Amino acid sequence: MATGTSTISDVAAAALRDASLSEQQARDLFRQGEEAVVFALLDLTKQLAEAQGKTDPSITPSTPSGMIPTYKKPPAKGRGKKRPGGKPGHPGSRREMPEQIDWEEEHRAKRCPDCNSCLKRCSETRMRYIEDIREVQPEVTEHTIHRDWCPKCKKKVEPPVPDALPGSQLGNRVLVLSAWLHYALGNTLSQIVDVFNFHLQMKLTEGGLVDMWYRLQAILFAWYEQIQQEALDSSVILRTSETGHADETGWRVDGKTNWLWCFGNPTLTYFMIDRSRGSPALQKFFTEEFNGTLITDFWGAYNGVACAARQKCLVHLLRELEQTEQYKSPGKHWPKFAKKLRRLVGDAIRLWREQGELPAKTYASRKDCLHKRLVEMIDTDWHDSHAKRLIKRLRRHQGDLFTFLDQAGVPFDNNHAERAIRPAVILRKNSYGNRSKHGADCQAVLMSVFRTLKQRGHDPIRTTIEAIEQTILTGQLPPLPPKNTSDG
Repeated sequence: MATGTSTISDVAAAALRDASLSEQQARDLFRQGEEAVVFALLDLTKQLAEAQGKTDPSITPSTPSGMIPTYKKPPAKGRGKKRPGGKPGHPGSRREMPEQIDWEEEHRAKRCPDCNSCLKRCSETRMRYIEDIREVQPEVTEHTIHRDWCPKCKKKVEPPVPDALPGSQLGNRVLVLSAWLHYALGNTLSQIVDVFNFHLQMKLTEGGLVDMWYRLQAILFAWYEQIQQEALDSSVILRTSETGHADETGWRVDGKTNWLWCFGNPTLTYFMIDRSRGSPALQKFFTEEFNGTLITDFWGAYNGVACAARQKCLVHLLRELEQTEQYKSPGKHWPKFAKKLRRLVGDAIRLWREQGELPAKTYASRKDCLHKRLVEMIDTDWHDSHAKRLIKRLRRHQGDLFTFLDQAGVPFDNNHAERAIRPAVILRKNSYGNRSKHGADCQAVLMSVFRTLKQRGHDPIRTTIEAIEQTILTGQLPPLPPKNTSDG
C-alpha cells in the first residue's frame, strides 16, 4: 500500500488537486492495482466534499464520528443558566485581613531590575500579607504516669491519658484526621500514607491506619445508633412536615456485590452496607414505623416500608421518559403519551413553586384539576407498550405523586439523598469498595458520623477528638451534638 500511495502521488498529484483525471491518468492508476484505485477514489471524494463545505478537511472519509477532535465539534447547547460570577457593577471580594501577624519581613531591592542601576532610597512602602503553612513537624510528648495505691481496692491505679487511645502511640488528631480524609473526602489508603509520610513527616503504614479506624468505629458506634434512632423517632427531629430521603447504589465487599443504602434528612445521614437490595435490608433500618414522609425513587422495595406518607421522585419519572425515547425505540403512539405526562408533571411543579403567591381557593382548585388529569391519563387505553408500562407505575403510585402539593416542606425530587450518596460513589471509584464485612461496617459508621456532623454545622475533626477525649476520661461517649445554631 505504501508503494502504491507514493506512485499515486507521483503520477496523478496534479489531477487529484484539481479533482479531475484524464483518461491516460486513470489507466495509469488502474495498472497500479486495486489498492491504488481505492485510495485515489477516496481522496477525490474527500476533495469534492471539502469543496462543497460538507466535511471537515482534517477528517478522512473513514474517520468515525467519535474520533472528531473536541475543538472541531460544534458547541453544546446551553441549559439556559445564568453566567457564573458576579453581575456587572457587583463589588469584588477578596480574602479578609488576617487577625494575627506571626512573622514580619522587610524586602528592599538592591538595584533596578530593569537597568541594574543604583537606587535612591525613599520612605514609601506598601504592605502585603501572605498566609501559608510552614513545614510541619510531628511532636512527641513524654507522659509520666504516676501509679498510686488504693487502700480500698487493694491495687495500684493510674490516671487515663486523653491524648491517645489506650496502648496507642499515635495521638487522637492523627487518628481522626486520617479517618476524615478517607471516609469523608474519599482519599485512598496509599494517598493518606503519602500525605503523612512526606508532608506531615509522620511515618504511618496502611495496616496501622486500618486497625486504628476499627477502634474509632467501636467508639463512635453509639453515635451511629443515635443517628438511626433520631431518623425514626418523631419526638427528636421529625416534625409534621419532616421528610426522610432514601437511596441506594452498588457496593463491592470482598469482591461480591452489596448495596450502599443512604437514609437522611437535612440534619442527618445514615449509611448502611448490606448484601440485600430488598426488604430485608430496609427492615434493618426501619425497625419501627416512620412518622414522616418518605421520599424515594420507584424501586419496589420501598413500598413495604410503613410510613405516614410517601413522595415519589418526579425527576426519575421525567428521566425515564428521556431514556425510553433515546434507547428503547417507542412506537408512533408514544409522543402523545410522553407529551401529556411531561405537561402534567411540569404543571404540578409550577403550581408548587407558585403556591405562596396564589389564593388558597385557587391553589386547591388547580391541585384538584391535576389529580383529575392524572386519573384521566391512567384510565386512557394507550396502545404503546412503553406507555402501558409507565401507566402501571402511575396507577401503583397514584397517591404518592403529588404529596408535595399537600404537605409543606416536601420536595418533588429525591435530590437530597442523591447528593448525600455522591461522595460515597466517588470514594467507591477510588477504593473499589471494601475487602471485608468488618471494613464495610466501619465504612458505614464513620461516613454517617462525619456527614451528620458536617450537616449540623460542627467541625467533624475537632468534635470527634473532643468526644474521644471525654470517652477516655469518663468511659462513656457523650451524646451526638445537635444542630449548631450559633451561626444563625
